[in-house]
Amino acid sequence: MTNQHPILDGAIGRRKMLGLLAGGAVAVASGRTMAGMAEHVGNGVNLEPHAAATLAELTRQLAATPRHRSFRTVPMILTDESQWDAEALNLILAYKGGPKQVWDNTNLESPWLNLMRNAANAQRWSFKNHNYLAVSATHGTCHLALYDDFIWAKYDLSAFTGGKFKSNVFINVPNKVARANPSDFNNPAGLFSPEANCIDLLQDRGIVFLACHNAVWEFTGALIAKGHNPDHLSHERVAAELTNHLIPGAVLTPGIVGTIPMLELAGFSYTK
Repeated sequence: MTNQHPILDGAIGRRKMLGLLAGGAVAVASGRTMAGMAEHVGNGVNLEPHAAATLAELTRQLAATPRHRSFRTVPMILTDESQWDAEALNLILAYKGGPKQVWDNTNLESPWLNLMRNAANAQRWSFKNHNYLAVSATHGTCHLALYDDFIWAKYDLSAFTGGKFKSNVFINVPNKVARANPSDFNNPAGLFSPEANCIDLLQDRGIVFLACHNAVWEFTGALIAKGHNPDHLSHERVAAELTNHLIPGAVLTPGIVGTIPMLELAGFSYTK
């Protein structure tokens, strides 16, 4: 008998498939797309509310939408929709369910994942708003959580956290949480508890993580200035590599600060 775990093995499988797709003109950066189905936990129960037909449809559409992840270079200012995940972003802006909330997340050491999880819990079980959509407007140091393990290792991103985080722990699903029964939503160590404050599980609940091109560009400058550029690439090429290694499911925007007003115009309430 192997010691494999269904959620963790699924995540590994998604990342392997991403590697196979990375050489194409457009890489699909979502395990849900590649699996051809909504994300499920190991026992086959979807973490989205059963009554959330509108949210489930958005998840399905986002899963079927390619992400641009094969750039050779990227400029400082994006001027064409082919340079970001415009199709996926437009789906979010056109979402007809609700309530809709955009979280302005900037501080990696803040309780940003915990707050979104708590809000989703209250919307689902307290207010019965099953089609509630939370979107993380991710920039600042929070953006480090949107780079995959390859980038964390190659560019020593741990150094930019003062060594507090040795790897991207924000995407890891703890084993004990992954084994929890999804129907026991009041389990203090279960899939909806503070133990489940990880991006993968929040994505499984329909929460969307927006990435920021401006954060990518400016962080590239910080990497180069501190000598974290092992291949001695240009600014444009390092920024492209960071973009190509955003985590599965992330939706790249031309800039979070400029995208938040678009979300507000589309009916999203702003939370900082």
